[in-house]
Amino acid sequence: MLRINQLKVKENHCLKDIQDKLLRVLSIAPDELIDFTIRKKSLDARKKPELFFVYTVDFSVKREELLLRRMKGRVQRVADVKYALPPKGSISFSSRPVVTGSGPAGLFCAYLLAQAGAAPLVIERGGSIEERKAAVERFWKNGILDPSSNVQFGEGGAGTFSDGKLNTLVKDASGRNRYVLETFVKFGAPAEILYEQKPHIGTDILAEVIQNMRKEIIALGGEVLFHHQLTEIDEKQKRIQINHKEWIDTDVLVLALGHSARDTFSMLYEHQLSMEAKAFAVGVRIEHPQRWIDKSQYGREDRKRLPAASYKLAEKLENGRGVYTFCMCPGGYVVNASSEEGYLAVNGMSYHGRSGENANSAVIVTVTPEDFKSSHPLAGIEFQRTLEKNAWNAGKGKVPVQRLEDFRANCVSTTFGVCRPNIKGAYSLANVRQIFPPVLALSLEQGIQKMDKRIHRFADADALISGVESRTSSPIRIVRNENFTGSIPWIYPCGEGAGYAGGITSAAMDGIKTAEAVLAFFTKN
Repeated sequence: MLRINQLKVKENHCLKDIQDKLLRVLSIAPDELIDFTIRKKSLDARKKPELFFVYTVDFSVKREELLLRRMKGRVQRVADVKYALPPKGSISFSSRPVVTGSGPAGLFCAYLLAQAGAAPLVIERGGSIEERKAAVERFWKNGILDPSSNVQFGEGGAGTFSDGKLNTLVKDASGRNRYVLETFVKFGAPAEILYEQKPHIGTDILAEVIQNMRKEIIALGGEVLFHHQLTEIDEKQKRIQINHKEWIDTDVLVLALGHSARDTFSMLYEHQLSMEAKAFAVGVRIEHPQRWIDKSQYGREDRKRLPAASYKLAEKLENGRGVYTFCMCPGGYVVNASSEEGYLAVNGMSYHGRSGENANSAVIVTVTPEDFKSSHPLAGIEFQRTLEKNAWNAGKGKVPVQRLEDFRANCVSTTFGVCRPNIKGAYSLANVRQIFPPVLALSLEQGIQKMDKRIHRFADADALISGVESRTSSPIRIVRNENFTGSIPWIYPCGEGAGYAGGITSAAMDGIKTAEAVLAFFTKN
């Protein structure tokens, strides 16, 4: 297989245009091209409003060696790295492995275990995706929270009610990244996620993908139980308790808990499972009319066939703190993402079409154990809770919203300007700034102002601020060794909740690595 980079075509093009460009650049006749595949697609907006798409293309031709010599430096021979599933052998479990949590880490871990014939049991404190969607919609409509099945808990994990972004900075020479994307496509995701520079599925399609993945795990011999929460462990007898009642024996417990399982973290700490506080980030959601972002990124408000424009921004402040955007949702919604009564957190969500009126993104500032004013491993959780209690009080149980001009002035907004809220769940005008300690509020203000130099009108007076964005990543890390086990040797901490991933794809990849470690230990070829 040969590869060529930097094939540039005009904005309005079709597959034949890409083929024609390939033929011209290679200087070959159509009958010499055997086939070609798009490997990567990105947008070049450096000459906006004139826009181009840039492709990396894999192809094969009849006279390969001749072409390589003639186009030396422009065309490379590549080997398509395919992820190799762990080899099947004789698995020496006395009791089947249990995977706690059905987010991307848990699902992919269970999927690999099931393919190896290990018949995993997946337990999930929340409901199935079908039940969960109904519970979340009820919460957004009437404010009645189900503490076990909500935006944070339930099949699919916290990423289900987000943008469904699949890009990751994690490099993996074994092909795990590609395997994750291919698996999503296998279970219903659009094929373009295999080559888009910023692939995303969208919460509507992701729900279907998750459902199909669960059915396959069951078909392969696994079992999935909903409304089953891990409430106790017996480290000596190698057993776990479910819902404070039933005990289950197991040789392996995979902890794919997600970043919000605060009660479970506390229980595990009481059993002296080694863990430590880690840095994470907190902040706000910022909303702008999507047309403003399109204008800034594309050079025009009418984007025609182009997708809703996105951005990714980061600033370093004089006080040493980093402020950056996170989980940007083009044409998306701010959502009430609370999981505890009396506490309020927000997140961003997009459907596949990204057709909402507003763009939103988290603007967050890094916090460290020094900010928690405690060395306790769970101090970050209490820091989150303090901010979430402040947010609940500010909005009187509704999502607190504030114009950016009023955030700067430290006063409650009385009306909206050009930008109107696009929020799932009830909201109210409030003083979002007062949610935060002064140093963090000032850092957010300064970061947003600096970002205005990159995105026109980013710091517009009518931009909307809501809060609190507190669940960006896990506030703890459950310590594990090179064998992927924790201080209790039959427990495998895994994924974002354990502090080893950040996002859907990296969590899925960590689930794969964890399954590999389990199988390596318990399989005899």
